Amino acid sequence: MEASIRRSLQILLIFSSISLQFFSGLSDDSSSSKEKAASHATSHGSTGTKVAIICFALVAVGLFSFFLFKLYQKKKREEQYARLLKLFEEDDELELELGLRD
Repeated sequence: MEASIRRSLQILLIFSSISLQFFSGLSDDSSSSKEKAASHATSHGSTGTKVAIICFALVAVGLFSFFLFKLYQKKKREEQYARLLKLFEEDDELELELGLRD
C-alpha cells in the first residue's frame, strides 16, 4: 500500500512540475505597442499552453481520483474480509458452547 501511495505521489509531483513550467509562458510583460502587436501574433501559442495546462490538470485530477477509488476498494475489501473472519470465529465459539465439537 505504501509503495502505491509513494508511486502516485511521484506521478502527481511530475505532472505538477511539468504544469509549472508552462506558467512562465503565460506572463505578459511587454511594454511597447510593437511588442504588444508581436505578442498578439503569439497569443495563439499561449492559448496552446493554457490548453496543455488544463489537460495536465485534468489528467492529474483523474489519476488522483483513480488512486482514491483504489484505496477505497482496498479498504472495503479488508473490511469484508474481517467480517468474514469474525463470522467464522463466532461459529467456532457457538459449536464449542453447544458441545458439537471437542
